[in-house]
Amino acid sequence: MNRTDTLLRLKRFRVDEMKRRIAAIDAMKADLERKLTDLDDNVTREKQRAGDSDIGRLAFPSFLRSIEARRENLRNTLKEIEREYTSAQMDMENAFHDLKSLEVATEQQAKRLAEMQTRRAQSRLDEMALVRHLRKHALRA
Repeated sequence: MNRTDTLLRLKRFRVDEMKRRIAAIDAMKADLERKLTDLDDNVTREKQRAGDSDIGRLAFPSFLRSIEARRENLRNTLKEIEREYTSAQMDMENAFHDLKSLEVATEQQAKRLAEMQTRRAQSRLDEMALVRHLRKHALRA
């Protein structure tokens, strides 16, 4: 295995790693969004329960404040995850660009090598034909 193959494997691994990172961030984002939805549902249920008793009506505002604090924390975390997602996207684009550049360079190098081998083979065939032609004319003379 030559150096270029090793470098290609490394670049492919980096792209795959970035894809896994983005998938993990997407999963975290979906989980946080689900938790926010659950909080909203929880507030709706507790609001209905609070109307049923005097203690519930007294406790509901403090419950609402704690839920609002949790909701704000989740939103801040969601914003941080969005920033991380953007960063991961940029990293993946850069890694993908590096991989494609290396693949194109490798393909061009292989193409040049094949052309060079074809030219060498043609040169040998031309030389053999010339020698044969010269021998043929040397025998006639």
